[in-house]
Amino acid sequence: MKILVVGLDCAAPELLLGMDDLPVIRHLMATGCYGRLESVVPPITVPAWMAMATSRDPGALGVYGFRNRRDHGYGAMATVNRDAFDAPTLWDRIAMEGGRSVIVGVPPSVPPRRMNGVSVGCFLTPDTAEGVFTHPPELSDRIREWVGHYPVDVKDFRTDDKDRLHREILAMTATHFDVVRRLIQEEAWDYFQFVEIGLDRIHHGFWRHHDPNHRKHDPDSPWREVVRDYYRLLDREIGSVLELVDDDTAVLVVSDHGARPIDGGFCVNEWLVREGDLALHGRPDEPTPFHDLDVDWSATRAWGAGGYYARIFLNVEGREPQGAIPAADYEAVRSDLKARLEATTDPDGHLLGTRAWRPEELYAEVRGIAPDLIVHFGDLAWRSVGGVGHDSIWVEENDTGPDDCNHAQHGAFILAAPGLPPGGEREGVHLLDIAPTLLSLGGWQVPADLQGRAFAGRVEADAADDAEGDAEVRRRLEGLGYIA
Repeated sequence: MKILVVGLDCAAPELLLGMDDLPVIRHLMATGCYGRLESVVPPITVPAWMAMATSRDPGALGVYGFRNRRDHGYGAMATVNRDAFDAPTLWDRIAMEGGRSVIVGVPPSVPPRRMNGVSVGCFLTPDTAEGVFTHPPELSDRIREWVGHYPVDVKDFRTDDKDRLHREILAMTATHFDVVRRLIQEEAWDYFQFVEIGLDRIHHGFWRHHDPNHRKHDPDSPWREVVRDYYRLLDREIGSVLELVDDDTAVLVVSDHGARPIDGGFCVNEWLVREGDLALHGRPDEPTPFHDLDVDWSATRAWGAGGYYARIFLNVEGREPQGAIPAADYEAVRSDLKARLEATTDPDGHLLGTRAWRPEELYAEVRGIAPDLIVHFGDLAWRSVGGVGHDSIWVEENDTGPDDCNHAQHGAFILAAPGLPPGGEREGVHLLDIAPTLLSLGGWQVPADLQGRAFAGRVEADAADDAEGDAEVRRRLEGLGYIA
């Protein structure tokens, strides 16, 4: 059985599963099973798509977001690329059994993934006008011959120029689906996965115009139907793709996380300064990014990174170069900071509902250099703002430009496959369950060490030893030249 995975970055279950005027989606729901899909913590594009592909959570992957600490120093964090992940993916395991895959826009695909099949770079690809953004390299020229410029993303999607943003998202999506249709027809494949980033950009740019629960919602906005119209467009595009696959194909429509209205930004480093945990050699006169601050590391106990969620790092003696926290006090300091973060309030003094986790509370294994605390402000109703110099610890806009939504913990899935009876709505399905389910449906081995469990198809697992099994897969794929 072939597998086709339609990835919709940021698809919200209340819309994808709830809109009646999505005939293709409704047909798949009626013939298969569907439901809310719990994402990993943090529910971020990277590492979520790779968590789905490997059935490994961020702790096991050692990747906690787009940017991760290189070491225990105070320098800038490293941006993730393909080589940050060493766990075998779905397509790696399929290749070991002779299967061929096509991967389009699955983050992170920079550099392009070498594999048994073809791959096209994701939205992190710096430029596709020239050079190579695919595997094999000659596919880049073929795509340029098909569509001209191939946009992997829209530029500056956090903008007030909604006309330009809307126009570019629609053009990008049309181009993406054009290439997907060509690859489906022209390439041999057993597994095909693509991720459309346009939905994420639509949500971040237009959510306030769509959602009456957004604090800045305008019911008379000229953009009020943009979000729903885009879902209708995706439904038509998905339908055009399904017309090209045969009846022996399982189809999964899936999102890495959901979307929710954002109430504002919580200035985490501003808060740490005021709490006495972050010391500066002079306060800036205006809002200043953290990397431009003159930090007094000898007197600093903690600092944070901004983003959709916060990463808190402690300055520990013997671990960081100028550690101010005695190693023996580490856990006491971390517990105190966790309690204070969870007691944070909104501007009116009401509890935000902030969650702060130790990584070992979330993950069975913690690899790489993890944050000391992972924080969701107000159940992700508030974004983490990293700069210092604001008049308040609460701001209406984030530090990267206008943004209408934050990520939500639950995305969505719809799975329809030949021989799989309609199952209706399924509860309790996790992003980590996707890989074993697809391997099972395709008749490929399901390793016993995957963190998720198949919820459909053949559920017996191969009993290979966890670490040794993965290492052997990597060695054999490297020898075949599929991965670096």
